[in-house]
Amino acid sequence: MTNYLLSVHGPAERGDFGDYGTKEAMEEAFARTDAFNQQLKADGYWVFAGGLAEATTATVVDGRGDKPIITDGPYLESKELLGGFWVIDAPDLDVALRLAAEGSKACGGTVEVRAFDGLA
Repeated sequence: MTNYLLSVHGPAERGDFGDYGTKEAMEEAFARTDAFNQQLKADGYWVFAGGLAEATTATVVDGRGDKPIITDGPYLESKELLGGFWVIDAPDLDVALRLAAEGSKACGGTVEVRAFDGLA
């Protein structure tokens, strides 16, 4: 089995109801995502998952120099940023891609799939 990161990307600027438009649409997406999470657990693929606060709440730390440099805001300026993720354990890329498609449909966002490189 291989661990994969399924990262959900969405608009950097969120409205009152995220990028869902209405409260009802947001609640429906949350319910579908919860059902997807429960299915991942039941099928043994679940490792960990989480949603992230808006990128505007981020703090960037660059500790490569003599003294860390700490700045407010996201590291990248982009129209779309990481909004949440799943870490799954899947037997191969085909299964990870299938699960990513299901996750994308559930949450209503674009999902990127990347395998961990095995260096732990």
